[in-house]
Amino acid sequence: MSEIDFRNIVRIGLIAGLVAASVSVIGMVETFDARDIITGILSLGQVLLFSAAALGGYLASQEQEESKIVPSLVTGLLVGLLAALPVIALIVLQVGFPELHAALANAAPSLEAVPSDIRDYLVNLSPTLIEILTFGREPLTGSLLLLGSMGLLGLGGAIVHVVPSRFERPLTIGVLWTLLIGMLSEVLLGILRQFVSSANLRLLFGTRGIRPIPALIIFVVITAIAVVWRLRGRRAWQERMGAASPAQQKRARLGGLSLVFLLLLVLPFILGTYLTEVVDNVGLFILMGLGLNIVVGFAGLLDLGYVAFYAIGAYTMGILTSTGALGFAGLSFWAAIPIAMGVAVLAGILLGTPVLRMRGDYLAIVTLGFGEIIRVLATSDLLKPYIGGAQGVLNIPKPEIAGFRFVQPEHFYYLILAGCLFAAFVAWRLRDARLGRQWMAMREDEDVAEAMGIHLVKTKLLAFGMGAAFAGLSGAIFAAKLGSIFPHSFNLIISINVLSLIIVGGIGSLPGVVVGALVLVGMPELLREFAEYRFLMYGALLIAMMLAKPEGLWPSPIRRRELVEEEEAFPSEEGLNPFTEEPMAEQMAERPNTAVK
Repeated sequence: MSEIDFRNIVRIGLIAGLVAASVSVIGMVETFDARDIITGILSLGQVLLFSAAALGGYLASQEQEESKIVPSLVTGLLVGLLAALPVIALIVLQVGFPELHAALANAAPSLEAVPSDIRDYLVNLSPTLIEILTFGREPLTGSLLLLGSMGLLGLGGAIVHVVPSRFERPLTIGVLWTLLIGMLSEVLLGILRQFVSSANLRLLFGTRGIRPIPALIIFVVITAIAVVWRLRGRRAWQERMGAASPAQQKRARLGGLSLVFLLLLVLPFILGTYLTEVVDNVGLFILMGLGLNIVVGFAGLLDLGYVAFYAIGAYTMGILTSTGALGFAGLSFWAAIPIAMGVAVLAGILLGTPVLRMRGDYLAIVTLGFGEIIRVLATSDLLKPYIGGAQGVLNIPKPEIAGFRFVQPEHFYYLILAGCLFAAFVAWRLRDARLGRQWMAMREDEDVAEAMGIHLVKTKLLAFGMGAAFAGLSGAIFAAKLGSIFPHSFNLIISINVLSLIIVGGIGSLPGVVVGALVLVGMPELLREFAEYRFLMYGALLIAMMLAKPEGLWPSPIRRRELVEEEEAFPSEEGLNPFTEEPMAEQMAERPNTAVK
């Protein structure tokens, strides 16, 4: 037992326990328990509660050598048991508080005026929460079950670590996908109901969540696919693509893009009205994210006032097309779109001009101030005769084309999709053009970039202008979609959300913008009943991303090379050269000794 670091076990175990107790005390476990993942077995609240023990066991076992299997398993088990203690303390406190209060009142009569209900101090420590923590059993029996469950989960986390590396990631993928499918079972049920009979759906889904047997089948199938792909499929695909000619590789890429495009075209018919509305909101954030990705991801200019350009595009569209008192031009949506983008570009240049010499935190503060100025002006009485003040702009007509009017979410889906594809194409072409390389050089080091002949003033202004154009386009579509706009729709939190989705998806990565928007905008929309914890989850996700995957969920190749550790970037876990997929030892043996004696 001398190989076990008990100090590390106590540290990680108590931290995991405090995390589990914290999510219980703030009400997340009770609130999230309303959504089942596996019917009658596991809820989302229990996942929040138990994941701390499993993750703690995994992290603690990493401190052990991979060859030391038994010490790693013992470490995980002990961490799980320790993680249960703070949660059990909550059970004891809630159950025994009246007796404790009575004893103290007898000992000190001055304490009789002190509230005797623990919920006067911990509001969310309710009987419902205690029932969840004790699995509906008596406090003693439930506490023992909780202790055993968290101990086994800590052991499970250690098992994931000690299994061979080729199986570790597939197991993790299988668990995560099973949990995700169960969490979104209501959404999937709504989609499948259009194509599958109710009798067959009842075999897969319960009243809430997915049934246990289908959940087990899903886990096994996904894990098996991940194992086969990791052992054979990935290498076979790389060999096949490596042996293909450039023309064949290009055809393969075009074929994949064509399939994705066809899926996007038929997506509203699959999702239905509600989910299409969610996708529309995600698309607007993707459009803004593609613009901010140019400013932050390509050029390295931290902009916290990006919502200002979004608001400028929306208000420009509103006053140019409104049929109400504030409308003065009476333009159509299609005529107002380029004007809205042009006004946003002009605003971006006006913002960029006075901050050309600022960098980092100073630039962020100035852009933050610019965004707040726009918001205050939108609510002020000074501009009320022109943009409506707090009452906003009303009676904005819907877009029309050839007699067809965009009204339903399914209609606006194609308009937003066209805007996103246009923005993605422009950003992709700019990234690989000379201007994109200038932005990236400026992002790495402005002084060196200027010494190499890059005109910083022009390059920065182009970045601000291009980013503002996409935000203006998103704002214009938003105004036409909603039919009216109000100042409270353009708060600072919009800028934070867009910046967050870029960080989570991968700074400088175009696919990363889409992934980040799906995670940070799409998932909260689907889990709307948990909206009060939305920003808490944002913060936790950002912290987790910075610690576990700082390059993002879908990073750009450059960003990956910058942030991934050297031993992960070059020698692979199996001792293979990632470029040739051949054993490193054999290549080193065949290499002639060229060292200078």
